[in-house]
Amino acid sequence: MVAVPILLLVLYYHRPEPTWLVIFAASLIAMHELFAMLLPAEDRRPALVLGAFAVAAFYWLDPLALAPYGALPRVMVGAIGAGSTIALLLVVVATGLYYLFRFRDIPSVAGRYAGTVTGIVYAGFLTTYLAKLKLIDPYQGGDTVLIVLIVAWLADTGGYFAGRFLGNAKLYEAVSPKKTWAGAWGGLAGSVVGVAALKLISAHFLSWVDVVLIAIPGGILGQLGDLTESLIKRSVGVKDSGGLLPGHGGILDRIDAVLFIAPYVYTYLTLKFALGY
Repeated sequence: MVAVPILLLVLYYHRPEPTWLVIFAASLIAMHELFAMLLPAEDRRPALVLGAFAVAAFYWLDPLALAPYGALPRVMVGAIGAGSTIALLLVVVATGLYYLFRFRDIPSVAGRYAGTVTGIVYAGFLTTYLAKLKLIDPYQGGDTVLIVLIVAWLADTGGYFAGRFLGNAKLYEAVSPKKTWAGAWGGLAGSVVGVAALKLISAHFLSWVDVVLIAIPGGILGQLGDLTESLIKRSVGVKDSGGLLPGHGGILDRIDAVLFIAPYVYTYLTLKFALGY
């Protein structure tokens, strides 16, 4: 709870760099936790270094990220235009070259290569969409980022209370035995209430149609993201992704829903602002 005011202060600071730094750090921790589940120890540090460069390129080669800095050298303009390609090269090609020259146990290379690429895209790129959301905020505040966090947090809260008091029919017992259908519906209700409250308080650029079209699909995606991470953990036989947050697991356990919500909200709001509605 102590971290929430600090997080809000960072989100609502008028510059995007502090938000990016916090989210970049979170992406590194999330990648580290996933690599610890998927890769042997000797591959984890190189994978994290590759992931750090790829994630930084994914953010900083976005034209919106460098727009506040004014005119740029021609080489930087060209790099920005090829930003997504460069990030993809770092993920797929650079990772492939690493394993080509440091393959060690050849039969395990396919799994290690796939685990590295998956870790960078899943825990790195998807987390970075939170920072990209700050770039498209029309008020240069933190509302666009906070939308995602509210959808995830309020879905979690609504799901907990609804699941505890309104029913125990299992949602997907093979993957997450504690989740119930009542919790799923309660989570969606929590997401809608949370986004509606944010619209009334500060996110005035949202319409009531936006509230519904963000909260409901976002809430569903968040629950699917939660189940996806549970499936990964179950497949490798671990309870938590890490121990950074005592009693709550790791960073990946706290942002698993956010990973699926953030790209959707980013796409939705980008289209909304581009179309001017």
